[in-house]
Amino acid sequence: MILRRDAKEDETVIAMLAASLRRDISFGVLLPDQKLKIQYLRSLYGGSNHSMRETLRILSSEGLVEATSQRGFRVTSATEEDVRDILMVRSEIEKLALGLAVDDGDIAWEGRVIAAHHALRKAEDRVIQDADDLTALEWDEACRGFSHALIDACGSPRLIDLQRKLFNQSRRFRLALLREGRLNFELRRVGQQRIVDAVLARDREAAISALLDDIKSELKSDT
Repeated sequence: MILRRDAKEDETVIAMLAASLRRDISFGVLLPDQKLKIQYLRSLYGGSNHSMRETLRILSSEGLVEATSQRGFRVTSATEEDVRDILMVRSEIEKLALGLAVDDGDIAWEGRVIAAHHALRKAEDRVIQDADDLTALEWDEACRGFSHALIDACGSPRLIDLQRKLFNQSRRFRLALLREGRLNFELRRVGQQRIVDAVLARDREAAISALLDDIKSELKSDT
């Protein structure tokens, strides 16, 4: 029983460390290509050598951290080519998943999409008024919730897992656009409403087209 409890406590510590590093990578506290030394990270975030190594392994599997040839770790690079590549793959994954969800989703799925869209609208209202770190994270989580709700009836756990990882990888680019005031929230709202309307009408092609436009908007800098 003691071993089992210690294991649970260790998992909790690792989850907390991963959330902290994920947040700081997303906000640019930990910079692209920055070397991530275990002792330095422990001085900032706490944890043991083991828990920090496990944390970096998790973030590596998510694509936020990369292993180096010297058996260390660094923050994954963040060039324009990187974001284009991430969004290109996201588009293909989400296009397939949304098509399956539109075909197979039930009324309960429609309700989850509506609820997630409502939560996103509320979060955008708040972040427009005050884009501090907490509000920005809440907004990004609402974006994630809406994106997940759209595909959660696709019937493929692997597609859902791939979408989650790619969405997390694009997070820092989204937050950078927010910090720099380069997001056109009015256009985003129009696009999101197009997606919801097409989903409720079970218009597969219109839903996919609106979704792809929404993803592409993360490459733009219109104000």
